[in-house]
Amino acid sequence: MTAPTQEPAVLQGRPQRARGEGRLATKASAAGTRLDVFYQEGCAKIRLPRTFDGTMEAVLINTAGGLTGGDRIDWRLDAAAGTHLTATTQACERIYKASAATAAVETRIAVGTSARVDWLPQETILFDRSSLTRRLEVDLAGDAAFLAVEAVLLGRKAMGEEVTAGFFRDRWRIRRAGRLIHAEEARLEGEVARLAGERAVLAGARAFATVLFCGAAADAQLEPLRRLLDGAQGGVSQWQSKLVARLVADDGLALRKILVPVISHLRNGAGVPKVWSL
Repeated sequence: MTAPTQEPAVLQGRPQRARGEGRLATKASAAGTRLDVFYQEGCAKIRLPRTFDGTMEAVLINTAGGLTGGDRIDWRLDAAAGTHLTATTQACERIYKASAATAAVETRIAVGTSARVDWLPQETILFDRSSLTRRLEVDLAGDAAFLAVEAVLLGRKAMGEEVTAGFFRDRWRIRRAGRLIHAEEARLEGEVARLAGERAVLAGARAFATVLFCGAAADAQLEPLRRLLDGAQGGVSQWQSKLVARLVADDGLALRKILVPVISHLRNGAGVPKVWSL
């Protein structure tokens, strides 16, 4: 008797799901930041453009082309003592309509002594009835520096896209020397368009971003950033060597026009990664 063969998941009515895991670790050398560990699996890929200033840039890629319910990607970045790593994404991450379950993206970052990581992914685009839970966990050494920017678009205004309903949860936990120094939760659920229209939420804006900078230099950045953001929708606060800015805009292009100079300022004049170019 011939053993029965198992039908492919798609034939059994179970849709295929994207899975990806990428890990990268740096090490210090006389020439600057160098690669120590490199691992990629599934739809998660990492590319390392050539740099000429002793730092390292990593471009994270989701070859699935977007995420929907049940998809999952995990990223792990470890910057060793004395290294400088900038991580970005090849394109905006698109979160498509979910028929069931929730897409998940988890990023874990460790920053060693006298090291720095700039976490600069491009925008996440939420489509109507999408479902995403996202988590950022960061462990900093006592004198490490960390810059994070996360931007979200509720559809693309230029394409006439509307997000009437969906689910989005964003969880951040930042620790320095094992002590929690920053925690936040963002959640949009159900009637997203109605929630976004509330004055205390987005007041009708379709694009929003959080900028976080942790490091000794944060103490001197408050007033310069307030001047830089003069006229923009949002605000910036600073306390205990930590700076947080919240920004909103009518669409993604307007948000970028605000974010790019903010990022450059917090990177000591360095621009955004080249893949950010429109």
